Amino acid sequence: MAKVYKGGEFLVSESVCGDIFSPEDFSDEQRQIAATTEQFITNEVLPKIEEIDQQNFALVVETLKKAGELGLLMIDAPEEFGGLDLDKATSMLVTEKIAPGGSFAVAYLAHNGIGTLPLVYYGTDAQKRQYLEKIISGEWMAAYCLTEPGSGSDALSATTNAVLSEDEQHYILNGTKQFITNAGFADLFTVFAKVDKEHFTGFLVERTVEGVSIGPEEKKMGIKGSSTTQVIFDNVKVPVENLLGEIGKGHKIAFNVLNVGRFKLGALVTGMAKHAIGEAIKYANERKQFNRPISSFGAIQQKLADMTAATYASESLVYRLAGQIDDRLATLDKGSDNYYAEYQKGIEEYAAECAIAKVYCSEVLAEVVDEVLQVFGGYGFVSEYPAERFYRDERIQRIYEGTNEINRILIPGVFLRKEMKGELPLQEAAVAAFNDLAAGPNTSTGDGVFAEENALLVDLKRLFLVVIGTAVQTYQNELQNEQEVLMAVADVAIQIYALESVVLRAEKTYAQVSAAKQGNLVSIVKICAFDASEKLITAAKKATYFMAEAVSVSAVIEGIHKLGSYDATGLLRAKRSLAKAAIDSEKYIF
Repeated sequence: MAKVYKGGEFLVSESVCGDIFSPEDFSDEQRQIAATTEQFITNEVLPKIEEIDQQNFALVVETLKKAGELGLLMIDAPEEFGGLDLDKATSMLVTEKIAPGGSFAVAYLAHNGIGTLPLVYYGTDAQKRQYLEKIISGEWMAAYCLTEPGSGSDALSATTNAVLSEDEQHYILNGTKQFITNAGFADLFTVFAKVDKEHFTGFLVERTVEGVSIGPEEKKMGIKGSSTTQVIFDNVKVPVENLLGEIGKGHKIAFNVLNVGRFKLGALVTGMAKHAIGEAIKYANERKQFNRPISSFGAIQQKLADMTAATYASESLVYRLAGQIDDRLATLDKGSDNYYAEYQKGIEEYAAECAIAKVYCSEVLAEVVDEVLQVFGGYGFVSEYPAERFYRDERIQRIYEGTNEINRILIPGVFLRKEMKGELPLQEAAVAAFNDLAAGPNTSTGDGVFAEENALLVDLKRLFLVVIGTAVQTYQNELQNEQEVLMAVADVAIQIYALESVVLRAEKTYAQVSAAKQGNLVSIVKICAFDASEKLITAAKKATYFMAEAVSVSAVIEGIHKLGSYDATGLLRAKRSLAKAAIDSEKYIF
């Protein structure tokens, strides 16, 4: 059985490639579910994608119902209430395969993720019997109401309020929710409000209840085929039995469900990147300039290689995390009365990694669609070509499910709280890293194809420990207020987790693939290692120079240059080789 890694453990220890999950581990059943999902998108969504983007929400609902008929809305729901209760790897795989559906995929994710999971995780048996089968069959659509006109990232400052009625049979709900996905056609809303203007609490609210009204559709830049409106509650009587979870514990529902939402978003944008790459390669092979396909030019090949390598990293990260969560959840007793309470603790264990997935994968997509549009050239700016839609639809991914800035601030905060609880030995490891700083880079590279990259990872982890240790020493309890430093520290951790995911996956699969695929793996690892080390050095220097006004950092800066050094000899050869494989296959090659 694979080792169950704790959240953040990757920063203070070496992971073993045999313990991680990767896409090469999918079972026949998982591959069949993926094929069914792909066929559904190909047959039911892509031919209608223009009509969907014209805000034909009746078509969106009809298509979601067809997804329900195929079982694609019941992946995460318990079997006793009609669900499939499949693992997180399968859930991420389905989400990834939905991704080429553009804004339909957004509607799907909002329904199947944050729209459904609060009920699954926190609903009573009575609530599940009343609503869950309708939701997972597609009979009803679901939406999640957290954001307000005056509270986005600061969700707990919400002003929507609930007061118990005199007969104690209802909560009277008043307030407005903003930017609610699926609101235009949702039947059931998970709504967060403050009981007596103080206790942040969740409620299940039906659309048809008197006093619920829906605002006009927002005129959005992208994801036009998804419904986004205000939801207004005017003296809405919510039955007391529709209170979700406990009074004053709504923050647990909101934030724990967002952990999964961030994770699922990582899978979604990975699928979007794969699809966009395929379209770019096909176009580059067809488009000729100077009597040659533009795919034959080095300037284009470099883009295709970089996009492929970055998307491999995104994919590796998502499924590594899926495996970690699945391994953790597999230790739980499903028959236990507090199963879902322990389940949520299991997911919360990886809150930082979920935020990493959201940030890293969404920013990979941003880089990919920007380059895809560039490959299309002037035609990429024209709506008749897919690159224009990819570009518009991408931008929101770095905003919802918590902005990337908020997620960056969250990441080191989670790690430091774990250290304070004795769950992650950061302080001890940081002291050791400081003591070793003068020794310079790790010279024990070991053996194996990726020995150099493994040695680099050892040094990069030491570098992270030195930087975060310096930050803690410099600011102590005030570190939480130094957002610029926290975000830079987060970038160091993000690059480590992504690069390690790449190396572990490549190491695990290298001996099992053809010589050509082995060459592709070597190329990808080199490209990713160079890119990660450069970004990480920049982030580490930024964090350190931010602290320079408060403390002497010369030794740390010197250590950053030593520990972040990577010999990328052969980088151009690697990019050309990987680009050729992508051009020949006309798709994302893994």
